[in-house]
Amino acid sequence: MRLPDTPVCVAALDVASSYCSPALLNHCVRSYIWAAAHGTARGVRFDPELLFVGAMFHDIALVPEFDSHTVGFDHASAHVARVFALGAGWPPPRRERLAEVVLSHMLDEVDVTVDPEGHLLERSTSLDISGRYLDDFSAAFRSEVLGRHPRAGIAEEFLACFRAQAERKPDSSPAAALRDGIADRILGNELDR
Repeated sequence: MRLPDTPVCVAALDVASSYCSPALLNHCVRSYIWAAAHGTARGVRFDPELLFVGAMFHDIALVPEFDSHTVGFDHASAHVARVFALGAGWPPPRRERLAEVVLSHMLDEVDVTVDPEGHLLERSTSLDISGRYLDDFSAAFRSEVLGRHPRAGIAEEFLACFRAQAERKPDSSPAAALRDGIADRILGNELDR
């Protein structure tokens, strides 16, 4: 699967590459690949550029440079994505859609008829981090994606980020996810086997 190569997508990948660790960057890229492949296979009409930029920025506030001490990482990531989209020349409605897509990735479920890009990003990030929706793809496809974009220790890195977020922000989505047992799902993700 090819990544979108519009100027905005190239710039988003450049920003993500500049700030994310290799493990987090590969997670962002895999999140797009899982999302686009699932959407294509299921006939979901989605905006590839919007989905790609959302995938590149959905976890950007887990890196120290964009971490906020006042809001959870998902909200901070949405703010960073909005600023990026403004610089890219996107009009206000498209910038807000991007923020919605970024925020959607932390929801338990997103209605595909209401928010196709948010639905796809929620499914793909859930697959990549906690192994949810593993049966969406064949073992061969999963192996091909992981061969091109290795996990590189994302489970441990991501869990450490979530624990740090939860400790400093007990009302944040990472804190809620940890209370709901995400640590066991992250460490038990079959993609790491």
